[in-house]
Amino acid sequence: METQSVPVDFLPIIFQVVVALGFVVVTLIATHFLGPKRKTADKLATFEAGVKVVGNARQPFSIKYFLVAILFVLFDVEVIFMYPWAVNFRALGMSGMIEMFIFMGTLLLGFIYVIKKKALDWN
Repeated sequence: METQSVPVDFLPIIFQVVVALGFVVVTLIATHFLGPKRKTADKLATFEAGVKVVGNARQPFSIKYFLVAILFVLFDVEVIFMYPWAVNFRALGMSGMIEMFIFMGTLLLGFIYVIKKKALDWN
């Protein structure tokens, strides 16, 4: 027997979203009105961890940093897909094993491609 979803079933989710958004809006408005309004030159100056500002903040830097970060997220997310497979390993049987080998092979091919392109070299 299939269960049918009716709009009333979504009321708790809608209520939670409304409460969360309401909290954000009320907090932002409250801090704007209740917070101190004294603006001094020291408070308006740029501050970064106690280091004096030197030069232009818009200087270019290596794209390798972003590339490594994106590759980390990509491979990390792919590894997350292995956990449900490991939990249901016995129930999936041989077809599940073959599918995981295909998945791992694809992942390995992607990693070999990254290594061949020297995307992880910092030099």
